Amino acid sequence: MKKSSEFEAVATRVSTVSIVINLLLAAFKFAAGAIGRSGAMISDAVHSSSDVFGSLIVIVGVRMSEKASDKDHPYGHERMECVASLLLAGILAAAGLSIGKEAVTSVFTRAYETAAAPGTVALIAAVVSIVVKEGMFWYTRSNALKIRSGALKAEAWHHRSDALSSVGALIGIGGARLGVKVLEPVASIVICLFILKVAVDIFREAVDNMVDRACDEETENAIRNSVAAQEGVLHVDRLKTRQFGRRIYVDIEIAADGDLSLREGHDIAQKVHDTIEKDFPEVKHIMVHVNPSE
Repeated sequence: MKKSSEFEAVATRVSTVSIVINLLLAAFKFAAGAIGRSGAMISDAVHSSSDVFGSLIVIVGVRMSEKASDKDHPYGHERMECVASLLLAGILAAAGLSIGKEAVTSVFTRAYETAAAPGTVALIAAVVSIVVKEGMFWYTRSNALKIRSGALKAEAWHHRSDALSSVGALIGIGGARLGVKVLEPVASIVICLFILKVAVDIFREAVDNMVDRACDEETENAIRNSVAAQEGVLHVDRLKTRQFGRRIYVDIEIAADGDLSLREGHDIAQKVHDTIEKDFPEVKHIMVHVNPSE
């Protein structure tokens, strides 16, 4: 787990890079769409512009999640990042539905048949967009995994949704130039469904992190084994974990010799506390209860 200051710095840097690239890419797409007479590319430019709003949400959400604990929020503000993820899931779903609606309308009204054949510059713009946005997906995703940021992970998938939108534009532009204009709306419908699935996955993960979902079994077993290996711990009676944003809270009951003094029992509990804190940096709070062994 990265320190709070580094977490915010990484998330802000990545989001700032995203804003700059999206603004440049959106301007390039608008120009290419206008010059190349491609409505698909102009629509794709609008999608890139929406990513700027998503990046701003990440910056605000991360900064709010890093605020120190206060009287009204004694456990901190980590869940504000989950709120940012929920907003991004909503933006992603809206983008997907917009692409799908336009595509379905085009299919039923046969609007694609009357569209003018786009120029080569629009085709080039689609390829550039796919390469740039897929690169931004991997760049953002790697940083999201490094600092365990759900909001940054959601932003990474927003980049990929833009890349997929450009794939639809590429298919449509290429199809139109070859005389098969229906390819664009059909590809856009498929891309819409994929984007909606990603939005649902992001939404579910954010909700899980807001309702105290337990850690995965592998992490719990690792905590249990680490504690059981400590001197004075006879066995682990009970372990409960809950995710609080990107952090973890642990409640654990251990068994120790019932004839030990209160101070000796406290020392064992302190050792367990310090071990978990050292071995699992993502854990923010640990409560250790000592039971006398029968």
